[in-house]
Amino acid sequence: MNKLNHVAFIMDGNGRWGEKRKKGRNFGHLKGVDTVKEIVKSSIKYKIPIVTFYVFSSENWKRPKKEINYLLKLIKIYFKNEINNIKKQDIKLNILGNINRLPVDVKNILRRSAILTHKNKTITVNLAINYGAKDEILNALKRTKKKINLREFEKNLYTKNMPYPDILIRTGGHQRLSNFMLWQLAYTELFFLKKLWPDFNSKDLFKIIKKFKKTKRNYGGV
Repeated sequence: MNKLNHVAFIMDGNGRWGEKRKKGRNFGHLKGVDTVKEIVKSSIKYKIPIVTFYVFSSENWKRPKKEINYLLKLIKIYFKNEINNIKKQDIKLNILGNINRLPVDVKNILRRSAILTHKNKTITVNLAINYGAKDEILNALKRTKKKINLREFEKNLYTKNMPYPDILIRTGGHQRLSNFMLWQLAYTELFFLKKLWPDFNSKDLFKIIKKFKKTKRNYGGV
């Protein structure tokens, strides 16, 4: 039976979920936050040590300004209101991505949240914000001072000292990686669901974990 160390999520479909209900894309993003909370609680219950959420990609800056501003405001409000609950649940927060481009208030609250939770141990929650895998790989190469080899290169990825995802779950019906953890997902089991992210729930996660446990993982062998 496979050991599960790390689950990653591409949370696709928030905007479409809101539009389908004629309440707008931003309403879908707001409901998507509730799903994140549920999945983190379930991950603690299922004893998953690490989860990673693709929150905002380096390509998402192409979206309408109104939607970008709402997403950034949502991030800020969430951490302002939830940091005490996060600490109580013993959740360690990590931010993956280049957050220097974010507004100063958003950047500061993300850094503060990571500092306040860095000793927590029950679960590590990685939030990929202004994240792009191609940029991550390029920057890791630039930071590798010694002779380039796998070990030295991987020390300079955002995910240094972490096991790579065993499972990637993408909701929303698209079967692509969208510039997410391209290096880390080399041997990850991929699960693509038609469900939109706000409809994804604990039962869906449990079904995928059950299937993963029975999957034979060869890593190039037989």
